[in-house]
Amino acid sequence: MQLPPIHAHPDLAAVRALLAAAGLPVADLTAASLADFWGCRAGEELAGAIGLERYGAVALLRSLAVAPDWQGRGLGAALLAHAERAARQRGIAALYLLTATAAAFFARRGYVRIPREAAPPVLHHTAEFAALCPASAVCLTKPLDAPPA
Repeated sequence: MQLPPIHAHPDLAAVRALLAAAGLPVADLTAASLADFWGCRAGEELAGAIGLERYGAVALLRSLAVAPDWQGRGLGAALLAHAERAARQRGIAALYLLTATAAAFFARRGYVRIPREAAPPVLHHTAEFAALCPASAVCLTKPLDAPPA
């Protein structure tokens, strides 16, 4: 089965519902925060979503979620690759994330575990670092190459 196309600015209610079903934080998501979010629709269903929170040359990768019917088909990897390309195009030098359940998924795609306190100080003030993600969440990072000329 072909993967649904990735599009910008998915519907806030649909993103919130998908993330909540996946057990991911939604308390800080607003329509404005979806400026750097992408999603995939399969009919009326939001099959997957991912977002970036930009902070200068770094960004927090957040909210990668795939609906159960679409898991295991490569949609998560496709969304992640799309977000990484978009980050490079925006001049972001490195991505950071917190996860309680998907460290192995990200490690297979070049992300390296670091101590949470080793993340850039600007990220420590984000809702995810400060309150939404548990202290047990793993912090990972990946440097990004410059976009091709």
